[in-house]
Amino acid sequence: MRAQFVMSEIGVGLRRNLTMTFAVIISVALSLALFGGSLLMRDQVSAMKGYWYDKVNVSIYLCNEADAKDSADAKNGTAAAAGGGAVCSKGAVTAEQKKSIETDLKAMDLVDTVHYESSDEAYKHYKERFGHTALASVITPDQMPDSFRVKLKQPEKYKVITSSFAGRDGVQSVEDQHNQLDNLFGMLSALNWAALGIMLIMLVVALLLIVNTVRVSAFSRRRETGIMRLVGASSFYIQVPFIMEAAFAGLIGAVVACGMLGVGQYFVIDHGVALRAKMELINFIGWDSVLTKLPLVLAIGVLMPSLAAFIALRKYLKV
Repeated sequence: MRAQFVMSEIGVGLRRNLTMTFAVIISVALSLALFGGSLLMRDQVSAMKGYWYDKVNVSIYLCNEADAKDSADAKNGTAAAAGGGAVCSKGAVTAEQKKSIETDLKAMDLVDTVHYESSDEAYKHYKERFGHTALASVITPDQMPDSFRVKLKQPEKYKVITSSFAGRDGVQSVEDQHNQLDNLFGMLSALNWAALGIMLIMLVVALLLIVNTVRVSAFSRRRETGIMRLVGASSFYIQVPFIMEAAFAGLIGAVVACGMLGVGQYFVIDHGVALRAKMELINFIGWDSVLTKLPLVLAIGVLMPSLAAFIALRKYLKV
């Protein structure tokens, strides 16, 4: 098979269907950009989970005098139980209970470190974070509970702490930060699935455009392909120019998609909008993640149109 002939046929086909070829390139580029973006979003969510889940603590809040008073009022029918008062019916936490809780925590293999935070320290931290709010002006140190901040060796097993200490004498509540993070990651996962759904729609559109482009190209060159068949050309020899046209258009679309991913990483994450500098608390993925996705995007950009063209030719190329 002469490469020069194949390349000339590809050029002829692309020029004859320039508008549809351009539509194929744009559709492939958008669908693959969404595909690559979804893969990067999945990596970003995994990186954020690994970063944040490793840093979150489990907080064990202890009963104070205010909780004990709320519990007593609730029993007497004079007030509704508020906060942890309903579980602090035996009064504020005692020194022995604090020591027992701390000892049991440190004895657990799952626990890495245990930090005790007094109500005064909790009040100071609260004022530092929320001192500008109206509620901060009415909060007093005695309303802030003592607590143990527990860091785990295996953060994903935080429920073990909850089941072991919730409801224990002197314990108001056990709170882990994973629930808040799970809501965030659930939202990010939903956005990722939405991007994948749009990608599938664009992919279907691109495949339909590829099939129609190949059909039009095969119809416009039916005379040439008929002559080739008469002089003994094989079906594969006849199909190759059409398949390579689709592959070439898909490759251009894939290159455009790779460019879009690179531009997004450079101008949105690293420079320009510079989210990495503005949102230091988020562990953004780097260029290594982007570069590992580009070969896959290029491969799909070539193989997908080629396969679509091959299937279309088997049905519509009649010579």
